[in-house]
Amino acid sequence: MSATLGFYGGVGSVTGANFMLDTGQLALLVDCGLVQGDKFANDINAEPFAYEPAKVDVLLVTHAHADHIGRIPKLVRDGFRGVIYSTHPTKDLATIMFDDALHIMELEAQRDQRKPIYSQTDIDLALSLWKTVGYHEKMELGDDVEAEFTDAGHILGSGMVHLRRDGKHVVFTGDIGNVPQPLLNRPEIPEEYDYMVMESVYGDRVHEEVEERTAILKHHIQDTIDKQGTLIIPAFSLERTQSMLFEINNMVENGEIEPIKTYLDSPLAIRVTDVYQHATEYMKDEVQEQINAGDDIFAFEGLSFTETVKESSQIAKFGGPKIIIAGAGMSHGGRIRSHEKRFLGDENTTLLLVGYQTVGSLGRLLQDGAKQVWIDKESVSVKAKVATIRGFSGHADRNQLIDLVYAGAQDYQPKQVFVTMGEEKSSLFLTQRLRDYLGVNAIAPEENAEIEIDF
Repeated sequence: MSATLGFYGGVGSVTGANFMLDTGQLALLVDCGLVQGDKFANDINAEPFAYEPAKVDVLLVTHAHADHIGRIPKLVRDGFRGVIYSTHPTKDLATIMFDDALHIMELEAQRDQRKPIYSQTDIDLALSLWKTVGYHEKMELGDDVEAEFTDAGHILGSGMVHLRRDGKHVVFTGDIGNVPQPLLNRPEIPEEYDYMVMESVYGDRVHEEVEERTAILKHHIQDTIDKQGTLIIPAFSLERTQSMLFEINNMVENGEIEPIKTYLDSPLAIRVTDVYQHATEYMKDEVQEQINAGDDIFAFEGLSFTETVKESSQIAKFGGPKIIIAGAGMSHGGRIRSHEKRFLGDENTTLLLVGYQTVGSLGRLLQDGAKQVWIDKESVSVKAKVATIRGFSGHADRNQLIDLVYAGAQDYQPKQVFVTMGEEKSSLFLTQRLRDYLGVNAIAPEENAEIEIDF
């Protein structure tokens, strides 16, 4: 039996994940995400899909980051009426992410005189088609295809998609978690698979060890306290923010640093944190034990949640040392840009980047050393120190990606591994490593490639 794998997004780029497995009787999508960071992203996201959405039967969602879910309401607007499956937290988080994205799109539509790519009606219809399952819960999708999610260890509820039919096994990794994560379990290693579609965000790089990661964060906080400055952290509202709060909570409560005024300045991150507080069973055992012992892991002396724009604007008036955690993580939108305009010109400021910065984003320009940037049509001089902690990334690094393939393929050589969801340089580097080190038949497919597989 044969099927076709279609690579309609997430190739040659980190964002925009959109893959299809078509058996001829069953058209199955994995993820339907936004393209982000590219200066033409809005135009790309508004384009018609490369396939007919009305003919898609099932959509499996690996996790709730916008580059994996962001075009689902558009898919519905364009005719999709199939079933959507994910874990429970993924649907809860996606509901929040859709609302936030629609609000931003409506503001941009007024500014740029363009229509949003979907409406609240499309969101509501998408959620009505959505069913939730737990890890390892089997789903019968039709045409003898069985599916299940296993823990990807990337964000709360993230899952790898496993598809099985007639003894064949295809794995879509989604995004694979960095090891170890502060809050989450290690990714579950796929075994005895025939084909894998895997991410490669950090396919050519290695992160710091976790001890160094925490020590670097502590160093920047202490440095901020010592010079009575400002530590700005453009944090991804989903997972990275919660991990940072957890780490700072432990430092304060263990007496490693003195309490410092800390502002979580992101309504989206505040709502996401609430989901985390109600889904603790998806966290690792030691974190659950800490919570059960009475520790509110997302609350510590000095922490404030700033919900309103007025509250956000008041932060600059606080003259002492402070930490500002705000979205978006690549500085491509959100409240972080106001803080950057205010504080980047101050040499007592540190801008701490704790996640991947895509090519073309403001965060990437700052990371690459720009001394003058444009923020919301204003020229901003950069005198602040710009630092990066890659160890807080939610993504596995090069060695972890290779180990994941190796651990699952030692005794059962896969037929093919498709390296996706990375910049071209990163994907090609990892592809070559898998070939050279493991003897795996790995390729980095081109966008819109349709490849026949034995499934």
